[in-house]
Amino acid sequence: MTSTHPTPLPPGLTVRPATLDDAEAVCALLNEIDLLEIGRAETELSEVRADLKHPEADLECDSWLVFDGHRLVAYGLLWDESGGERIDMDHYTLPDRPLGALHLFDLMEARAAERAAANGADRAAVHMHLNIAPTMDLDALRGRGWRAVRRYNVMARPLSAEPLPTPPPGVTLRPCVAEPDRRQAHALLQTTFTDHFDFQPRTYEQWLDDIDAEHVDWSLLWIAHVDGLGDAAVLRSRNDRAGMAWIANIGVLREARGRGLGSLLLRHAFGHYAAMGRDRIGLGVDTDNTSGALALYERHGMKLDFAVDTWELTRSVGEAGTAGE
Repeated sequence: MTSTHPTPLPPGLTVRPATLDDAEAVCALLNEIDLLEIGRAETELSEVRADLKHPEADLECDSWLVFDGHRLVAYGLLWDESGGERIDMDHYTLPDRPLGALHLFDLMEARAAERAAANGADRAAVHMHLNIAPTMDLDALRGRGWRAVRRYNVMARPLSAEPLPTPPPGVTLRPCVAEPDRRQAHALLQTTFTDHFDFQPRTYEQWLDDIDAEHVDWSLLWIAHVDGLGDAAVLRSRNDRAGMAWIANIGVLREARGRGLGSLLLRHAFGHYAAMGRDRIGLGVDTDNTSGALALYERHGMKLDFAVDTWELTRSVGEAGTAGE
């Protein structure tokens, strides 16, 4: 069930699409919300710029900035990776703007239905991530038909003297500095994440857009090769966050599990980043992941930092209204 009574934009607030020039203002807003939700600024300008320039988000139609005078108080971005009913969105609003938040939901939900309809789907299945203690009014969100469907833990641990592990006999690690290895890393990630919740198949070119490849340090992606089995596991990491190094993905082929490859790649990342002078490293994990990833990370000293829920709204495309108003 969704809201049938549009929420008017309160007096004094204005809405317009975002542009790439708004990245710094959006980043400042997201960090203001980060401080309220997790106690520290966590959003990097590079991440915001990558989101705003993603080819699957048309900023004129799929982005929204809400201002109180000259002050940015809310931000929304919507994109379509599925080509079907699944539509993704980000929605961030300061807690003292509840009616502005609801008005923004009206616009974004209508646009999600439009994009799903353009894909030939008869409904939109909209997904959004929120901190488990968000600035959002969760009761109002539930009243619109949204429901929490999955939880992710952000895990972190300190780094100190972390020796690089010695691979077992028959196993070698290599960085993805050459183009063929980058393509192989993509292929491994596509295969190993196929059964994961919210997985969307991505071509190599789409994946490059997803990870903002223009700014990727490819020496921070590693492939594990097993004699007699071939390339069997991959780890993608990033060093562009001020607060901590970040492990974006670890994937191990099903037929290669039980050999300690995930543990090897994890300890290799710990040692590599410690040698670079980083003192903290983190990653995100689906708490319902059936591969044992959460237990693996806990065994290696990673602890809960904060948690994020995936929220879902199912909306008939017949409910689509005017999204750009």
